[in-house]
Parts: sequence; C-alpha cells; structure tokens
Amino acid sequence: MDPFTDPRFSRGVELFNAGEWYAAHDVFEELWHDTAEPERRWLQGAVQVAVAMVHLGRGNNNGAAILLGEGTGRLKRAQASPPGWQAAALLEPCHQLQLQLQGQPPLASDHPRPRLVFDLSE
Repeated sequence: MDPFTDPRFSRGVELFNAGEWYAAHDVFEELWHDTAEPERRWLQGAVQVAVAMVHLGRGNNNGAAILLGEGTGRLKRAQASPPGWQAAALLEPCHQLQLQLQGQPPLASDHPRPRLVFDLSE
C-alpha cells in the first residue's frame, strides 16, 4: 500500500495546512498504523510535528520544541516521502519555530505556522 495515495493522506495534509493540528494528527496517526517502512517514518514525523503544534497552542513550549525536533528529525531521515514534497517549505519554518521556543515566552496565537507544500501537478 502506498500511503501517499491513500485519501486519508490528502485529508491529513488539508487539515495540517489549515492549522487543524489535532485533527491532522488523528488522520496521520491512523494512516501511520496501517503503513510499513519506509513510508512509516515520514508519517510518524508528520504526526509529531502536528502534535508539537497542539502543544504550542496549549502553551507547552517545551513539549512543542521537543516534538518539533523529533518530528523534523524523522522527516529528514525518512527514506520515502510524498512525491513532489518540498521538504524545506516545512523543515525550515519548523527549525525557526524551534529556535524561537528555546528560552522564549509563549508565542502569540498568530505565530507563523509551518506548512506542508506539495507539487500536485502531474
């Protein structure tokens, strides 16, 4: 099974890009449970980044920073990723956010949100 062609994947991306972090986490996690390596690692990274954003929204900067690091690390090390995925479009904003979280007061609710970016043209 290719999880990146599964309709749940598209739904997870939509939710993530809309800032619906908890719902995106649920969708990606369900798909992650149904997926084997090598795609499994990428999905786990996506789950962790979404959960990091949930923590951030609740003011848990430490939890957000830890999960951002774990999630982006998995995304970077994944041997399989979605076709057309522009890694830097997500990884760089996550890195900047992680730096802000280290030693900073909680961010305002209008903090920049990292986004998954896909080339959907065929």
